[in-house]
Amino acid sequence: MFYVKTLEHEIILQPQHFGPKLRATIVRLLKEQVEGLALATYGYVVNVIEVPEDQIKSGIIEYDTGNVCFTVSYTALLLRPFLNEVLDAVVGQCNPLGFFCFCGPLRIFISKHSMPEDMTFDNEKDCWISEDKEVVINSGSGVRVKIKGRTVENNNITAIGSIKDNYLGVIDDGETVGENG
Repeated sequence: MFYVKTLEHEIILQPQHFGPKLRATIVRLLKEQVEGLALATYGYVVNVIEVPEDQIKSGIIEYDTGNVCFTVSYTALLLRPFLNEVLDAVVGQCNPLGFFCFCGPLRIFISKHSMPEDMTFDNEKDCWISEDKEVVINSGSGVRVKIKGRTVENNNITAIGSIKDNYLGVIDDGETVGENG
């Protein structure tokens, strides 16, 4: 799910940014441009860990604009969902077709067909309830899901999951994951 990788990115700077704080400006712009970005082959860039001094290459001047293009190599922490990976997530919204849950920036949809057969949707409470009323999945519930598929569109990664296998489903009886209580 999380891993560290060295990547490259191009930063274009206008001449007004040149001066004694050039390196700090490049690092700041790099973080602004790539953190939170979904890269199709690598996943979400969660954090820029390091930008070594020697990995900011000399800039190339664009003669028509006067801007300078710097190629920067950086080390980043990435989030990438893998097929059949099991993740803990927080339910965001329930509807009659299933529910959406989130694991950080990753949005996962669990269809009613990917839930145990005894789960039914309760329109009054906006939640999924098992026949024996012991399992309730509603907004804010923590769930353990298995990734069954993923797509990348418009710099965003979405996934489809399941809670049908053993040890999957509600994990915290309605309290949000990560809350101390």
